[in-house]
Amino acid sequence: MNRRELFLASLAASVPAPASPLVANENRKPGIRDWQLTNVRPNAGKGYRTSLIEGYCSSQSVEAGQTLRIHVSTNPARRFFIEIFRMGYYGGAGARLMTRLGPFQGKPQPDPPVGERRLRECQWEPSCEWKIPSDWPSGVYLGRLACLAEARSEHAWQSYIIFVVRDGRKAGIVFQVSDNTWAAYNRWPDDYSLYTDPRHPWAPGVAVSFDRPYGKYPQIFEHPLSIGSGEFLLWEFPLAYWLEMLGFDVTYTSNSDMIEAAQFLRARLFVSVGHDEYWDPRQYEGALASVGAGVTHLYLSGNAVFGVTPFQPSSDGRHNRIISREGVYGGVYGSFDQFFKEPFPTEGPKANKLIGAHSVYPFNGGGDWIPVNPRHWMFEGTGMKKGDAIPGLVGWEFHGDPADLAGLEIVAEGDALSSGTRPSHWTATIYPGGRRNFVFNASTIWWSQGLSSPPGHMLPWSHWVRPHGPDPRVQRITHNLLRRALK
Repeated sequence: MNRRELFLASLAASVPAPASPLVANENRKPGIRDWQLTNVRPNAGKGYRTSLIEGYCSSQSVEAGQTLRIHVSTNPARRFFIEIFRMGYYGGAGARLMTRLGPFQGKPQPDPPVGERRLRECQWEPSCEWKIPSDWPSGVYLGRLACLAEARSEHAWQSYIIFVVRDGRKAGIVFQVSDNTWAAYNRWPDDYSLYTDPRHPWAPGVAVSFDRPYGKYPQIFEHPLSIGSGEFLLWEFPLAYWLEMLGFDVTYTSNSDMIEAAQFLRARLFVSVGHDEYWDPRQYEGALASVGAGVTHLYLSGNAVFGVTPFQPSSDGRHNRIISREGVYGGVYGSFDQFFKEPFPTEGPKANKLIGAHSVYPFNGGGDWIPVNPRHWMFEGTGMKKGDAIPGLVGWEFHGDPADLAGLEIVAEGDALSSGTRPSHWTATIYPGGRRNFVFNASTIWWSQGLSSPPGHMLPWSHWVRPHGPDPRVQRITHNLLRRALK
């Protein structure tokens, strides 16, 4: 083994015994490297979609044994098939091929009209109704849509769909994907997101639907694997890959699942990852109650718990299929009055009362992650000293303005380069939950970039700053936090 392999082996050897070997056993099954998109052609012009083949699922998450409807459009009409992959470690391959569905006869399906609140809600006919096998484990699943090339002039164009398989079991870790934020930034079909209202990027009274394909990710960098997969592969997959590599007992949920407070209580540890900006108020209430009940929270995320977005049903009555921007957690506080131009109909409680520190203005930027007290237990084994820094780990959004909570400590802080007129001060925090649990806030969207680099992964770049990829110090800090939470 080389030095890196020896280090990871030592981490794996010290992972607390899982409550269930389900994830470890799953990752012993054969993986497959051919899960990525190869033949991708976004539309000309704005290029957020690929109308050659695109689709969406009837719900954000589904239990094994339940039926999922998959809605696909092909323009022109083409036959296609769907390969379903569970994302994980799988010996470094990153995914396991679970099944192949089809072929199906595809056809063009209509672009939805622009409704009230700029809502674009597809009402496509289902191309496939499919019962999730009862033995499929919880996880994040990608479906690769692929046209059949039935003539020399045709190409096997591809895109993704994405869904979560959830379960109700007790587990060590609940990993919540940030799919509310994926939907908020989704510009499909032609620049319709929560940020593209002509009035202002943060105008109130706009809404987005989960009943539409995910277009190509529109910020920071060009990433073809984001077509149909939301933001999972960008900010969240490196953490899932790393957790499953080390054998942690993890179960997966969507944002919409977490409006049920009981979801927090079926694990010892709740993890928010990446860009977790939009929460329904019921999720905030359940999260705060779970801290009081002894659940540890890790916010390995930035700009988290910022926008108040209550769930609403779809036009055909399915729960939790529309989100609308109704306010800001904490109201318009600090310097945000320079940014928000119109009043919101509601506001939520302060996010820093839950996560320790919250979004500050200017909220875009980047910088080095600099510990304040390297003697803190979370830095054990990192070798870090006063003045050391992890280059480029902070970005492109972060947290500051720590709350006045008993026992709260600032564990890292610094200034982020910003495209605005001044740098923005960020703070990473930790505070005790009162029952031997704690709440850690890493204060960066890019934390998982320091954990692993799965197949297909690309490092971001923003505001003149970029992270450097896997770093043994980030891995050790995360491992120390997990071990303390799960012991």
